[in-house]
Amino acid sequence: QLQLAESGGGSVQAGGSLRLSCAASGLALRVYYCMGWFRQAPGKEREGVALIASTGDMPVYADSVKGRFTFSEDNDRNTLNLQMNSLEPEDTAMYYCVTGVRNGTCTMGRTDFVYWGQGTQVTVAS
Repeated sequence: QLQLAESGGGSVQAGGSLRLSCAASGLALRVYYCMGWFRQAPGKEREGVALIASTGDMPVYADSVKGRFTFSEDNDRNTLNLQMNSLEPEDTAMYYCVTGVRNGTCTMGRTDFVYWGQGTQVTVAS
């Protein structure tokens, strides 16, 4: 059984940085298709942040975070990272690590991931 565990969230001032990590356990991430990060702010819909089709691929980013967030993987390909720079109050949200769509293309518009982490809170003060 795959488990995803996010860490690295916290409270920062606008313009600051945080680095989120998602550690997979139970099974290797490389056996799953489509993985990355989603977030949900209070009163807003869940939205994709950064996504890759498989380990080693180049990520796709939401327009709102392009140039500020960087998705990466550790060398073991079982830990996903999200470096968040130039944080804005609008980035305040619960951030989730996700993976495992059954079919189709890996796109920012879909939310039907089989596996979700518990989330890590990011709060950015103005």
